[in-house]
Amino acid sequence: MATDLTRIGQKTRKEPKLVFTNLFHHVYDVDNLRACFDSLDAHKATGVDGVTKHEYGQNLEVNLQDLSNRLKRMGFRPGAKRRSYVPKPGTAKGRPLGISNLEDKIVEEAVKRVLQPIYESVFEASSYGYRPQCSPHKCLDVLGRTIQQKCVNYIVESDIRSFFDKVNHEWMVKFLHHRIGDERIIRLIQRMFKSGFMEDGLVYASEEGVPQGSILSPLLSNVYLHYVLDLWFSRRFLKQCRGQAYYFRFADDFVACFQYQADASRFESQLPNRLEGFGLEVAVEKTRCIAFGRFARNQARQRGQKPAEFTFLGFTHYCGKTRNGYFKLKRRTSRKKLGQSLRKFSEWSNKARRMMRKGEMLRSARRRVQGYLNYYAITDNADRCDYYVHRVKHILFKRLNRKSQRKAYTWEGFSQALAYVGWPTVRIQKNLSPYRRAEL
Repeated sequence: MATDLTRIGQKTRKEPKLVFTNLFHHVYDVDNLRACFDSLDAHKATGVDGVTKHEYGQNLEVNLQDLSNRLKRMGFRPGAKRRSYVPKPGTAKGRPLGISNLEDKIVEEAVKRVLQPIYESVFEASSYGYRPQCSPHKCLDVLGRTIQQKCVNYIVESDIRSFFDKVNHEWMVKFLHHRIGDERIIRLIQRMFKSGFMEDGLVYASEEGVPQGSILSPLLSNVYLHYVLDLWFSRRFLKQCRGQAYYFRFADDFVACFQYQADASRFESQLPNRLEGFGLEVAVEKTRCIAFGRFARNQARQRGQKPAEFTFLGFTHYCGKTRNGYFKLKRRTSRKKLGQSLRKFSEWSNKARRMMRKGEMLRSARRRVQGYLNYYAITDNADRCDYYVHRVKHILFKRLNRKSQRKAYTWEGFSQALAYVGWPTVRIQKNLSPYRRAEL
């Protein structure tokens, strides 16, 4: 089965305009469904029906054969997704997630495995989100070296307002038809769109948007923005630019770099109309054009101002300098993300002190801190990481000493306990120096 899907990608690269008309048999193939079931995380939240991976797997072969037969005769109907919320700064309710039933997750994974080889062959190099061999660090690395080594003097940063909630289903189907000619695949995806969601015991219809948390949503969102933004920039807008221009997108987060201010201003002015034509909206308060690059610092100082900064993928990018005084792009953890991370750790530690023993809590805290450093401990960001680790240690010390009326640790004893569990130290995990030429 894996060989067949690999051949699909090879065929797509050889025939860029090929429309695939016979794909659905890969979706209902029992071997493919079994591989999709095996790939699911047994610890993930359950959907509306409450069926776990363990329960479904007790009679796996019968269940998969039944699912395959229903898919084959187009009798499969996705269930409503369970609406859940995760904290989101600026909103009281949080970010909505759609949690699918386990059987729906299997089908979503099967469709993803069929479509991904096709679209990986046609996606632009400027798209980095939710793709194999791509990561936020790779996107940051290429962006940094572009600003450092190319003629970049202006940056346009922007944000799409509630992108996942505003994806237009009709446009999505039109975009899929460019490569997918098998109507059974299209009908199945449309059924997933229309399955709705359950909240507070009531089922609501979904007329637009793709649910965050769905296995298939990241791929579909990339397909949508591939046609709405990526191709528009590379094949139309870039040809009209007087100077150099570059564009980087990770999911719905993107920035554009320009040599000349006129090109940057034109991009900023045309972007709202481009998105509006496909049912999307620019967050005007988060969209701006700034001077940024090797000349921005001196120009800002001549005006008596500080050079502008921009935030992308959780990092604030600013105009720094080397020991010899030359321009160097530098990054630090954004103040917003740093505050979120500390609040999240504080909330976790407050709950954990009531549920965990001291040793278990220390080991769990160590894993959380290491996970933070794995992402944020990059070149030029050691100071912010040191600050985070310093604050976290004090929060943890305070929480552990509130587990009972008696004080659990002195600071010296606490330091020894941290050393015993292997408390992480701040070391650069990713070398993202903009002078680097090698890929990650």
